[in-house]
Amino acid sequence: MSYIIERKNNMLGLKEDLYGGLYFLHNWSGLIAITIIIIGLILRKRIYDRVDQLESWKMDVMHRQVSAELQRVKALNLSGETQDKFEHWKETWDHILTRELPDIEEYLFDAEEAADRFRIKYANKNLATVESILTKNEETIKTILKELEDLLDSEKQSRQAIETVTPILKEWRHVLLENQHLYGSAEIRFEKALDEEQQAIEEFYAMCDDGNYFEARQHVEKIKVSLETIGLRIDEFPLLYKKMTRDLPEQIQELKNGIKEMKREGYRINDDVLLTELRDMEKQLKTYISQIEQKDEPAVYDWLQAAEDRIQEIYVMLEKEAKAKHYLENHMDQFTEDVQAASEDFVLTDEEVKTLQQTYLLEGSDLELYENLEKWMHQLEKDHNQLLNSLASVNQTYLSLKEQLELNQGDLKKFKESHVEFRDQVRSIRSDELEAKQVVETKKRALFDLEKRLEKSNLPGIPDYIKKQCTDNHVLIETIQGLLHEQPLNMGQVTTKIKELHSNVDILNEKVQLMIEQAYLTERVIQYANRYRSQYPMLQAKLLEAEQLFYQEHYEEALELSAQALEEVAPGAVQRLEERIELPY
Repeated sequence: MSYIIERKNNMLGLKEDLYGGLYFLHNWSGLIAITIIIIGLILRKRIYDRVDQLESWKMDVMHRQVSAELQRVKALNLSGETQDKFEHWKETWDHILTRELPDIEEYLFDAEEAADRFRIKYANKNLATVESILTKNEETIKTILKELEDLLDSEKQSRQAIETVTPILKEWRHVLLENQHLYGSAEIRFEKALDEEQQAIEEFYAMCDDGNYFEARQHVEKIKVSLETIGLRIDEFPLLYKKMTRDLPEQIQELKNGIKEMKREGYRINDDVLLTELRDMEKQLKTYISQIEQKDEPAVYDWLQAAEDRIQEIYVMLEKEAKAKHYLENHMDQFTEDVQAASEDFVLTDEEVKTLQQTYLLEGSDLELYENLEKWMHQLEKDHNQLLNSLASVNQTYLSLKEQLELNQGDLKKFKESHVEFRDQVRSIRSDELEAKQVVETKKRALFDLEKRLEKSNLPGIPDYIKKQCTDNHVLIETIQGLLHEQPLNMGQVTTKIKELHSNVDILNEKVQLMIEQAYLTERVIQYANRYRSQYPMLQAKLLEAEQLFYQEHYEEALELSAQALEEVAPGAVQRLEERIELPY
């Protein structure tokens, strides 16, 4: 503690320096000097305080109860890895006491001495080194104490663990003894495995007696895992053994008997291939039984699952074959009748088409559809005959024949739908002819009524474009009537002309209606405007021009000119006339 006594003497010297320095307060240079001295004293005081703190920390580390804990461990019987660890802990603690802590003493003394000379940076560097050493020692001591505690716990916990393992071992021995018939020859290998675990337990006690506590702890954990695995195998084995020695052989034999029975009953199954496969399965089964009685065989689980799945597949296949035979017995005759009925129905359609061709000219699309239906019908009959031949032979299974029958049934259904659609389409030709004749008569009457209306309209004349359209429609009607009398009748051409007639007559009717309305309104406008003729010479001139256009059958131009002239002298008059008068229809 000599550096502490030295520090007190230095402090007395500082006081003397301070008193001497006060002499210079009468000028600025003295004041600056005093300020620097005060700052230096404060920094030096902080160094001294930190030295005291680190000294206390060092003393605390020095008095840790590491030696006492080491004595506790030394009381145990140590050897092997445990002895090596103990020696390492002891050497580490001795190094801290004899090397690390004395070095700290030197660093602290140097730091204080540097502070006395106001070498603050150097003093802080020494103190940082001391703090780093103490921190490292703290971590080292924590590690030693923890490992010491783990060692003491290992010995205790290992003995507790082994006490739980022993009853489990006895329990599994009891299970084997009580249920020997469930394990067969495998009971011997399980007993041997338990004997090995019993030997491992004895090795554990030997490790503890020798002081190998860490190795003993690891050893007991291995025993627990191993015993758990053995117990799982002992628990699962009876079910596995029963499946392989009883359940699966019974399933295979039952399936073999079923295959032979179905073959005798006439089912079309490849019994030779199936029976060979099942016999191979029985051989593999015997091999795996022998293997699992001797040792664990992980591959057996995958094989067993695959065998069970395959047996199930064969059962499903045989069931489908039985259902297919039943389906064919219930549906084949009906399908034969349906094909014959469809063929006879198509013959009637064929006769109907030939009759229609004598009267009507069928379009290319209709003929193409008919030819496709004819080919389709022939293919259906061909497929049906092939199905009958396959059914009579024994080369195909009922399942494949059922699938073929279902495809043919679906095809026949689609054919019937297309056949009905085609027949309705062809038969509509006659109704189209009757409808066309009725349309011609209707439009002919409408054209006649339109011409009568023109005659009764009292117009000065009928425009040439109206006359021409009337004539064109009469010609079109005669053309359609001529087409309707042709043999064979081309209904496609008739339909096109009918659409043209519809459009032409409707357009003509609209034009005539508009022309009559324009002419009637022109007369009313001129009559109303006559009251202003004497007052407006310009109006007089325009009305005369409008009248001239009216009598020249230019009714639209006459209406525009007269309405414009009237609006110039009487705005809104034309609109009032339109609202008050009723136009002829």
